[in-house]
Amino acid sequence: MAATNGFSDANLLGQGGFGFVHKGVLPNGTEVAVKQLRDGSGQGEREFQAEVEIISRVHHKHLVSLVGYCISGVNRLLVYEFVPNNTLEFHLHGRGRPTLDWPTRLKVALGSAKGLAYLHEDCHPKIIHRDIKASNILLDLRFEAKVADFGLAKFTSDTNTHVSTRVMGTFGYLAPEYAASGKLTEKSDVFSFGVMLLELITGRRPVSSRQAPMDDNLVDWARPLMTKAFEDGNHDVLVDPRLGSEYNDNEMARMIACAAACVRHSARRRPRMGQVVRALEGDVSLDDLNEGVRPGHSRFMGSYGSSASDYDTNQYNEDLKKFRRMALGGSGVQSGSQRTPTSEHGQNPSVSSGDGHQTTQGTEMGSMRKEDGDSAGDSQSQAS
Repeated sequence: MAATNGFSDANLLGQGGFGFVHKGVLPNGTEVAVKQLRDGSGQGEREFQAEVEIISRVHHKHLVSLVGYCISGVNRLLVYEFVPNNTLEFHLHGRGRPTLDWPTRLKVALGSAKGLAYLHEDCHPKIIHRDIKASNILLDLRFEAKVADFGLAKFTSDTNTHVSTRVMGTFGYLAPEYAASGKLTEKSDVFSFGVMLLELITGRRPVSSRQAPMDDNLVDWARPLMTKAFEDGNHDVLVDPRLGSEYNDNEMARMIACAAACVRHSARRRPRMGQVVRALEGDVSLDDLNEGVRPGHSRFMGSYGSSASDYDTNQYNEDLKKFRRMALGGSGVQSGSQRTPTSEHGQNPSVSSGDGHQTTQGTEMGSMRKEDGDSAGDSQSQAS
């Protein structure tokens, strides 16, 4: 109360389905962001528990830090380090914002990739974030990226694939196999990261239509253009028009290759985040990223169908359309609650950028069997 001046409106940073986020200053002068759970929010309670459980265990320069938390009666508060420069979404898509230059875009991509690689490869058990998107990437004053919002994150292990009755994530970023079946692996995060790379490359939103996001999404638009770019070496058709020619051609080629590999239909053909980090840094050839297959010439990266264990393109599109219908409650499947994206350390992206359609969706997949034994115990499974 003291740090936020009584949770005053002057200190309000943002709000969402979880509740309100206020800036605060501790007695020692440390600036913090205080995220307050809205009373009676069942999903918020689950997310609160998941976030405390997970974020208190992780420590990395590209992950937002938890300073502390409060459980007192009905009050639930999370206290984070304050990251002062808003979100990637704000800088990419906010109205009237100056164009984000290419070195900054590459820096944000690399920092985010390092944070995600830490969760997947250096944490035991590994952590799947489940909601990687531009509004969950916070930026400091030097535009160093910090991955935020672990309310949907989940512990997992290499020996089991989690199948959840509740599919969580954001339209436009959801991996097709996760959206369609609830099958969750770290490769679901890799797909979402690939969508975010496409945002950085193109300056476009993941979905441009509120009414029909599955019919008008960034990945489907970009696939043939990425293949063409690989074939003729011309990136201009993909690159954000606001950048013009102000980018490094080799760096752009690496980022496009990373994006293309990350959004493959086949989850098992997507790279690990550690591979993506090395590719973005230029430390490996793209053969490492693409398993020796020339980018743009693999059926797993293009839209040419795939083996029986992977997604056929038509089936992929149908699955995502079906998922959207279910999420909107039109097929007799109970819909979960929608969570408006909140920037813990900046303005609500939906306010600052005019965005009203990137909602985080939880959908009860009633016909799916839940397998709880593959998570790291009952307390962790509450995040699902």
